[in-house]
Amino acid sequence: MKAKKYMALILFFIMLTGMTACTGDSTSNFVSGPVSESESALPSQEEENVIGQIYLYGEIHAEDIILEKELELWYDYYHNDGMRHLFVELPYFTAEFLNIWMQSDNDDILDIVYNDWARTLSHTPSVKEFYKQIKSSCPETIFHGTDLGHQYFTTGKSYLEYLAQNNLTDSTFYVLAQESIAQGKHYETRSDDIYRENKMAENFIREFDALAGESIMGIYGAKHTGLDAMDSTDSVPCMGNQLQEHYGNIIYSEDLSLIVPMIEPMADSITINDKEYAALNYGTQNMNWSKDYSFREFWHLENAYDDFKDMVKTGNVLPYDDYPMPVEAGQVFVIDYTKTDGSVIRKYYRSDGNEWKGKFITEEFTVPESNPENIMSEE
Repeated sequence: MKAKKYMALILFFIMLTGMTACTGDSTSNFVSGPVSESESALPSQEEENVIGQIYLYGEIHAEDIILEKELELWYDYYHNDGMRHLFVELPYFTAEFLNIWMQSDNDDILDIVYNDWARTLSHTPSVKEFYKQIKSSCPETIFHGTDLGHQYFTTGKSYLEYLAQNNLTDSTFYVLAQESIAQGKHYETRSDDIYRENKMAENFIREFDALAGESIMGIYGAKHTGLDAMDSTDSVPCMGNQLQEHYGNIIYSEDLSLIVPMIEPMADSITINDKEYAALNYGTQNMNWSKDYSFREFWHLENAYDDFKDMVKTGNVLPYDDYPMPVEAGQVFVIDYTKTDGSVIRKYYRSDGNEWKGKFITEEFTVPESNPENIMSEE
């Protein structure tokens, strides 16, 4: 099986390599040992003629009900169809670190990667448990990271140092890790979502073609997996669309975000400057991606736009897709941000139908006697 040959590339990392306790600098957690790149991973001519299938699943990140469904799907593909390759929306170097962790007898590497995810949606206990469940129930899983090199300054740096310690600076692993880091730096400095979408498709094709006929399952944000969809800026085909154009009918895609129950808003009211407005409360949203804020709570003020449409804007924006409910032009929202110290900041946003970086946005505005604090919008 091709998966066993690929596994040889993973096993070489831990041959004659000890894993020490997770203390101090992350790169010091790995004891160097003689390792080499295995030629046994090269596909045979017979394998090159086999056409694998691609099963894409779009998700809302860190949503428990979706993580449970993904585990169920992967368990079925793994045990009943013999799949071993799981493509994920992670950088190349992060997935390779997870592959080393899969062969270890402890969670030191997972702990390092998880800590590097701080202030992202992946830094959620249920996401960490998701990977631990895969290790326990599907232990021969091989992860393939095809996103840009996010966390290049932490996980990426540690991975390069680990390869250098094991005399692998001339390996394909090192080259691909450097390429992923370069992509991450490009994206961070330019916030270029078109570049990211195209690179995600390019990286996916590279990883899939290298498997020479193995079928795979892929888990990505739903905005990347539509077979007829455009990217978030509506400028280029999204990753799934590009993959279908490249591979044709070997690709299947399903949007798991549809299994998340719609939030039923609670009727409420909010008084602003002595006027009471009917409001719909859409509940709270975890903000574990922020170092300063714990969660935020959303209200939609009904029939309030005319009262606030001329209020002065602060310059802060919040994209429509940050909201837990549909947003349309001509609406007003109140959001309470609860900080890690327990204090609450109330902010006001309205949707004027404007765009920012290719996304429809709401814009923060001030009302008399309110003193909103600047906050970075989630992207």
